[in-house]
Amino acid sequence: NMLEPCEPKKYVSKTPLGLPKLPLPDLKDTMDMYLRCVKHLLTEEQFNKTQKIVKQFEAPGGVGELLQSKLVEKREKTANWVFDYWLNDMYLNNRVALPVNSSPVMVFPQQNFRAPIDSLKFAAHLISGVLEYKALLECSHDLPVDCARGQLAGTPLCMEQYHRLFTSHRLPGLEKDKLVAQESSMMPEPEHMIVACKNQFFVLNVVINFCRLNERDVLIQLEKIKEMAESGEDRLPPVGLLTSDGRTEWAEARSILMRESMNRDSLDMIERSMCLVCLDEASGPELSDTTRAMLMLHGGGAAKNGGNRWYDKPMQFVVGEDGCCGVVCEHSPFEGIVLVQCTEYLLKYMIGSPSKLVRAASVSELPAPRKLHWKCSPEIQKRISSSADKLQRLVKNLDMNVHKFCDYGKEFIKKQKMSPDAFIQVALQLAYYRCHGRMVSTYESASTRRFRKGRVDNIRSATPEALAFIRAMTDGKLSSKKMRMLREAITAQTNYTVLAISGMAIDNHLLGLREIAQEMKMEKPEIFKDAAYLISNHFLLSTSQVPTTVEMFCCYGPVVQNGYGVCYNPQSDHIIFSVSSFHESPETCSAEFVKHLLQGLQDMMDLCNELQQRIKPLSTIRLKLLRIIL
Repeated sequence: NMLEPCEPKKYVSKTPLGLPKLPLPDLKDTMDMYLRCVKHLLTEEQFNKTQKIVKQFEAPGGVGELLQSKLVEKREKTANWVFDYWLNDMYLNNRVALPVNSSPVMVFPQQNFRAPIDSLKFAAHLISGVLEYKALLECSHDLPVDCARGQLAGTPLCMEQYHRLFTSHRLPGLEKDKLVAQESSMMPEPEHMIVACKNQFFVLNVVINFCRLNERDVLIQLEKIKEMAESGEDRLPPVGLLTSDGRTEWAEARSILMRESMNRDSLDMIERSMCLVCLDEASGPELSDTTRAMLMLHGGGAAKNGGNRWYDKPMQFVVGEDGCCGVVCEHSPFEGIVLVQCTEYLLKYMIGSPSKLVRAASVSELPAPRKLHWKCSPEIQKRISSSADKLQRLVKNLDMNVHKFCDYGKEFIKKQKMSPDAFIQVALQLAYYRCHGRMVSTYESASTRRFRKGRVDNIRSATPEALAFIRAMTDGKLSSKKMRMLREAITAQTNYTVLAISGMAIDNHLLGLREIAQEMKMEKPEIFKDAAYLISNHFLLSTSQVPTTVEMFCCYGPVVQNGYGVCYNPQSDHIIFSVSSFHESPETCSAEFVKHLLQGLQDMMDLCNELQQRIKPLSTIRLKLLRIIL
């Protein structure tokens, strides 16, 4: 058959019933932990001032108590008291361009396409996988509930993020963006994808009369799209470049586009689509992991595939003629683990289910894919040119280094009876210290999906215990003392991780207190104007563990101009690190950071092995003594 029948389905919530609400930490606990987290990152003078401000803030009958009582009320009335505050602060209020700065990417293994048709076959197979996965999402009993891994493993997790994968987009605003998500089952499901090819956009209907296109016909439609894009007729400006600009600039450009009915139709088709499939042109000969990561993050700029994107869509599947493939993700609708689960399903589907390119009896019923048209005024042409220039600056600025560390992986760390994540976080602190001679405020994302509508909080990895260990490593202390301090640093990191995933960390709580003060039209409390608060929220080290069970890796850019973005994927016998920074910052260098990271991981392994060697003879002596006694 040309078409595979599929029932019209509606999204069913799969979130486990009875998930608890996100707790609200006690004000005193947060204030005490805040002081503990910032003390070693401040000068003595700064810390003394902060201590006084905190004491005043948490005093009985003071501002802190009032704000806390308002948060208690908010928690009672809402599903998740911090959800909107967090979404606005992390994403929607942020004005920076999405590529590199905000949108993470998954980089697939290098594909070996021998002929141009091979990349289209890969894309058709991938699209079939997307449709299978989307069918799972629409039918709640088919998609297994995620359960927590690592610390506090086995707890069921909130699943609502999954339903925004293919039914949402980020709408630019002059001051604040909006996450437009289809919440109602009364709305019609999107039945089309957008295919980007040579900076042109085409509508690919994947469901026709409640029937899903089979893989063979998807391929035929992709061939038609490629032909239309290459014909050169009616070649339109690369409008997609506008979505790579700062959010305010894109909002202004979009409002100009909206004046024309033709543009309104094109925007509507893109924004209501399931996802984008970007058929990229070859980008050049050298396709190392680092190069592929950079190309996935920014498309190589306007001269390459930077305009072959629509950055507002949550899922953009990139298939390059040269085998450079992956996913670009707009981060506001969901977290990294949701992206991983989806992409792992797709890659496993493609490996496990053979391509179904059976010849169809007749394809005459298939309507030709529709090309989207744009009416571009001189003002829009000027803005496209400006967006292209800014994207090119971003391309030149990104300093990326992807390294596969092969000396050991998580199995070696587990044998030391240590948490692999905590071990790697301590190694990152050691690397930063060796690079820059100081410890800085660090962000590690921790999932709060154990709670209703949970997203993330921050694990503050720059602990006093990690600093003590780092100093011991540089002061030439005895190995036994270093080892004790390493274990203390790892325990501190693990304890804070448990705090964060249990909804009891400080960052979301401080954000809630700050935002509710603003809602109450109060003058900003002194604690949020203090240098300590500003320093503690300037994350020079932004990190995330994104483990996968299929060969691929995740990466993203730094969150501040003079910082690093570090994403790591621990496997049993190796660890993949993706380190990013900006060339324009004289303080940072990704290659230098990686060099110190590798040395630190080696030193930490040597420390563990050295103590193992010492313990072995002692155990043998004890055994001999025991035998003599017996």
